[in-house]
Amino acid sequence: MAYLLPAEFATKMVDAGEAKIYMSTRDTLIRAYMAGAILALAAVFAVTIAVQTGVFLLGAVLFPVGFCMLYLMGFDLLTGVFVLTPLAWLAQRPGVTPKQILRNWGLVFLGNFGGALTVAFMMSFIFTMGYNVDGGAIATKVASIGEARTLGYAEHGAAGWITIFIRGMLCNWMVSLGVVGAMISTHVSGKVLAMWMPIMLFFFMGFEHSVVNMFLFPFGLIMGGDFSVMDYFIWNEIPTALGNLVGGLAFTGLTLYTTHVKTLPKRTIPVDKAAASQTLPI
Repeated sequence: MAYLLPAEFATKMVDAGEAKIYMSTRDTLIRAYMAGAILALAAVFAVTIAVQTGVFLLGAVLFPVGFCMLYLMGFDLLTGVFVLTPLAWLAQRPGVTPKQILRNWGLVFLGNFGGALTVAFMMSFIFTMGYNVDGGAIATKVASIGEARTLGYAEHGAAGWITIFIRGMLCNWMVSLGVVGAMISTHVSGKVLAMWMPIMLFFFMGFEHSVVNMFLFPFGLIMGGDFSVMDYFIWNEIPTALGNLVGGLAFTGLTLYTTHVKTLPKRTIPVDKAAASQTLPI
C-alpha cells in the first residue's frame, strides 16, 4: 500500500477542488446523483443489518462499503466538495471564485438529493409491495429515526438546533478524513482502509450527515413518520449541512492546507557559538 506524505496529498486536495469547480454542469449533476443514490443504498443496507441482527455496531461496520464504492467511481458528495473546493480558492487557482464554489455546492446538493430521493421511493415501493402492505420492522425503524432526529431536537429549541449543528460538524470531520484519507494511497486496498475507519466511526456515533439524511427522512415520511417536510429541513437538514460545512473545512481542509501547503517559514534556531566551537577531547 503505497503511502503519500501529507505534503503530497494536501496538494492533491487543492487539485481535486479545482477540478470540481471546472467540471461541467451535466457531469457535476450526474456524479452527485449517483453519489446520493449509492450512499442511500448503503444507509438502508446498514439499517437492515442492524434491525435484523439487533447489533447496530455490525451495521456501522458495513455501512462504509457505500462510501468506498462511490468514491472509487469518482462520484461527489456535498460533504466532500464543502472541504475541497474552498481550498482551490485559497490557493488562488485561476477562475476559482466564491460564486463558482457556491454554484458547485448548489449543483452537488441537487444531485445528491435527487439520487437519495430516488432510492427512498424505490425502497419504499419494495418494502410495501407497491404501497399495498405495511413496510415492516425496517420501515418502522426509519420512521422512528426521522421523528427522533427532528421533533426530538425541536423539543429542546435552540439547544437542540445547536446539538444538530455540532453533530454535523463532527460528522464531516470524520467523513472528510475519509475523502482525504483515500488520497494517501495509490492502491485500492490502502484507499479503502483509509476511508473505512472514519466513516464507520461517524455512523456508529450517530453524527449527522446531510446526504444520508436526504434518504432517511424522505423515506421515513413515506413510511408514515409523524413529522413534516418543514420539520425535516428546519430541525435537521439545514443545521446538519451547515455543521458539515464548518466541521469538514475547519477540522480537515484548513488544518491540512495551512500546515502542509501554505506553511510558514521554517524556524531558525540560534546557535551558541561558544558551545559550537568546543570540541570533544580525544
